[in-house]
Amino acid sequence: MPDPKKSSLSDNSLGAIAYITFVPALFFLGIAPYNKSANVRFHAWQSIILTIVAFILSVLLSLIPVLNTFFGAVTILGLNLLVWILWCIISIWCAISALRGKRLMLPGIGAWADRQSKK
Repeated sequence: MPDPKKSSLSDNSLGAIAYITFVPALFFLGIAPYNKSANVRFHAWQSIILTIVAFILSVLLSLIPVLNTFFGAVTILGLNLLVWILWCIISIWCAISALRGKRLMLPGIGAWADRQSKK
């Protein structure tokens, strides 16, 4: 009889799901049996930190004064859009790597996520 506590999804699939948004990543970190896997924890932590970095960059860009010009406002909106497009591309890239069973270590974020996943 199968173990009812074990998920039917592989660790690679769960790692990829963690990159959809930070919500499944938080879920995987807080709920057993998902938080028992170092691979799932790594991808969850990296996803959360990646989202936080994108959010902080977006907020900082929004705080830049645009000198009440149309072109200044369009430039800030364009940079904000670029941050979120890059977040989407990086998240998809990380999810595909997770599905393939690889840990794509993002600069600055990956090493920290790796340390957290081993705790």
